[in-house]
Amino acid sequence: MKKAAIILTLLILTSCSTYTITPDQLKEQFIAAGEGMDTVKVNNPLFRFSNITYTANRIKKITVLDKQGLINYLDNSPSLEMRITQKNGKRQIMYFDTTELRNDTLYGSNSRFLGTQRKVPFESIAKIEIQDGGKNYYYKN
Repeated sequence: MKKAAIILTLLILTSCSTYTITPDQLKEQFIAAGEGMDTVKVNNPLFRFSNITYTANRIKKITVLDKQGLINYLDNSPSLEMRITQKNGKRQIMYFDTTELRNDTLYGSNSRFLGTQRKVPFESIAKIEIQDGGKNYYYKN
């Protein structure tokens, strides 16, 4: 029993790695991926036989830094979450694949079900953190 608790704790700690990316690095990756959004379909974890359709950015791999400052590459997926800390201390959380940079403002959704959209002036961003939220979302073909 004790062994199972240790293994479970290790899995939780390693699966929730948080990465950082500077605002300028994010902007470069949006530019490299090209303008516009693509329509995607993901599974609906609440209703097994239905899907959720929305628009997602074109970034395929995200270049991020781990806690030691080493470069890592994350596959863009519907379960990636992005926490944005603004210079005034205010925080916003969005799904990474829903984010889009338009006219120096970052737009993104914080709910797949409600379709609510957040916007953050790009120059106000102090810190960006990216983490796989571990939610049971995946792209459908």
